Amino acid sequence: MTSSDPNPLVTYGLFLAWAAHDAEELARGPRRLRENLPELRERFPGVPERVWKAVESVDEREFATAVGVMALIVGAAAVAGARSGGRSAFYQGAVNGFGLHGLVHLAQAAAVRDVTPGAATSPLVVIPFSLWARGRLRRAGVLRPFRLGGVVTGLAVAAGATVVSHAVGRRVAALF
Repeated sequence: MTSSDPNPLVTYGLFLAWAAHDAEELARGPRRLRENLPELRERFPGVPERVWKAVESVDEREFATAVGVMALIVGAAAVAGARSGGRSAFYQGAVNGFGLHGLVHLAQAAAVRDVTPGAATSPLVVIPFSLWARGRLRRAGVLRPFRLGGVVTGLAVAAGATVVSHAVGRRVAALF
């Protein structure tokens, strides 16, 4: 950041906000999904069976390992942000992806008409942090423009990081 905004919470805060959010997901994740799977299958019959099987097969060890892998990714983004004064495209993409991820959680909760894992901290932590960080970056003069392509890229990167995290989590959990 510039000398007018040396606040490390703008960059390292990404990791702190993510940790609070993922603590909620760890506490409520796989078990809650498995408990609600019959109702979800009934409510959304168009979802392919392979998707339901994949969701059903995620256990707590795999999920916790995936969260650990994601911690490395988000931590690396926060460090890149701190080292670049908030200018890092990786860091800013992570902030944008994190905020969009919060909107996805809210959309999921609306779709199932229930509180889903991640939905409680999305409006309280994820979205406010992302908006606050973007505002601080804007005031520091380092915020990259946010365009439709950036939205698509942010969601794709967040989804890709999630897929990679779960793939590593599944492999590591299988070793133990």
